Amino acid sequence: MTYTLDACALMALFKNEKGADKVEALIAEADTGKSDIYMNTVNLIEVYYIFFRKAGKDRADVILEKIHALPIQFINTIDDAIFSETSRIKAQYAIPLGDSIGIATAIKLGGAFVTADHSDFEAIEKTESLPFFWFR
Repeated sequence: MTYTLDACALMALFKNEKGADKVEALIAEADTGKSDIYMNTVNLIEVYYIFFRKAGKDRADVILEKIHALPIQFINTIDDAIFSETSRIKAQYAIPLGDSIGIATAIKLGGAFVTADHSDFEAIEKTESLPFFWFR
């Protein structure tokens, strides 16, 4: 299976929030080679800046180092497919740009989008063919 992480998945993991155990299970599955986990770098920026803002640069750097040790493959470019899908998603659903990029990345890669953000994504789940993995 292929999974694309939303920023809130790593936030839950590193803040030990509700649903962190489900994110941990996905990471353990990827660590054994049974699945692939991706994340767009834009969504990683969201995780980093939240820790930076709330706990400072040193803490954000520690979290970033831990993230890079996980079996997550980062998508560092916005190619034509991600560009087009991001634009369509942003225009059609009026969700934040970072979320639109995460969804577009998941659409391009196939598999499920891992999130807990029901408010932004329930409408998308109802109309798009993209599966969602709700961790809470």
